[in-house]
Amino acid sequence: MLTEAGFTVVAAVDNGPSLRKVLAEERPDVAVVDVRLPPSFTDEGLQAAIQARRDRPGFPVLVLSQYVEQLYARELLADGAGAVGYLLKDRVANTKQFIDAVTSVAQGGTAMDAQVIAKLLTRGDARGRTAELSPREREVLSLIAAGRSNTAIGHQLAISASAVNKHISSIFGKLHLPESEDDNRRVLAVLAYLNR
Repeated sequence: MLTEAGFTVVAAVDNGPSLRKVLAEERPDVAVVDVRLPPSFTDEGLQAAIQARRDRPGFPVLVLSQYVEQLYARELLADGAGAVGYLLKDRVANTKQFIDAVTSVAQGGTAMDAQVIAKLLTRGDARGRTAELSPREREVLSLIAAGRSNTAIGHQLAISASAVNKHISSIFGKLHLPESEDDNRRVLAVLAYLNR
């Protein structure tokens, strides 16, 4: 599927130690990683991906998981560097969605599965920093977390580009994310969203 979409697949491995070795030696442009890999079948793939991002800050990684695990999403986004994604494995069957997610992550964006976002939204932590967001701002932030551009957000919500910008500015203000040359406010907003 990746090859047909124009990607060059430099390696395909089926266990954690091999993944760590390939990520270190091949240094691919982007990695698509299963969270649970042999030999432990716990979070070996995720840990390999996180280590690769420590070794190469901002290294693009798309993680695949069978179930929604909020902790995994938080761990991936913890460095604030972007270029991360978290999809449920059944999304791979939707070729366009999968390829779009890989492309977005490879280009430095985020791609969060809609079910992960929905689960995070229903946690009900009213004390969290995102509690002040309006329902529309929550929609916009969930689409940012899903890796959507401002144009795509406008199309999906049937609102103008200026309305999208207004909502994003309001989100940044409510989350106390001032402009900065050193920080990616979109990624920081997604982190605040995930840490509600």
